[in-house]
Amino acid sequence: MKFSKNIEVKNIFNKISHKYDFLNNLLSFGLHKLWKRKLVNLLEPLNGEDWADLCCGTGDLAFLISSRVTPRGSITGIDSAKDILNIAKKKSDLKQNKFIKWQIKDVLEIDDYSKRFDGICMSYGLRNLNNIEEGIKKVFYLLKDKGRAGFLDFNHSTNNSLSNVFQKIYLRLIVVTISRLFNLSPEYSYIEKSIRNYPKKNELIKIAKKVGFKKAEYRTICLGQMGILILAK
Repeated sequence: MKFSKNIEVKNIFNKISHKYDFLNNLLSFGLHKLWKRKLVNLLEPLNGEDWADLCCGTGDLAFLISSRVTPRGSITGIDSAKDILNIAKKKSDLKQNKFIKWQIKDVLEIDDYSKRFDGICMSYGLRNLNNIEEGIKKVFYLLKDKGRAGFLDFNHSTNNSLSNVFQKIYLRLIVVTISRLFNLSPEYSYIEKSIRNYPKKNELIKIAKKVGFKKAEYRTICLGQMGILILAK
């Protein structure tokens, strides 16, 4: 089935939705908020621009960008997992944020080539797509001329490097162990598998330039554990 991986990921995120924010904060020691702010700062959203947060989850990036582009601009949060998107909507209601539009849709099924966004961001979502090159190509077509995009995710460390060994220990002994307390260990075990199949930084840059991006830069943060891919048309 064409979107089998996407369906698997959607089911995973629907199942973990009730503990998603709590475990994100616990497992990253709250650092994920700093990494997302770093991504937004690199992208420099401006008031009046139109942005999209793809695979938006509970909306962390969407809320950060909304504070930059509104009141004259807009932000659209898109995710295929209904349950986790409902949490984003509830958070939006509590914040009384009227500027964010929420859409339930798979990134690869977005049928839009109108170049309507000044910027697009994605955190921990690109490696979960059924086809990463198609995902980057979709972003390219959604962006206006001179638009930019940013992707935050785990860095694919060199095998047997100190960073790689630490990442494996962290994911297997800390993430999976803690998630087991909430009966979610199979869902969080998926993270290591998805990183294993994720392109390395040079491969991501090569894919982006093949798609048509003029600028493609990759930065590592958190002692090489995380990476940020910045693209521009």
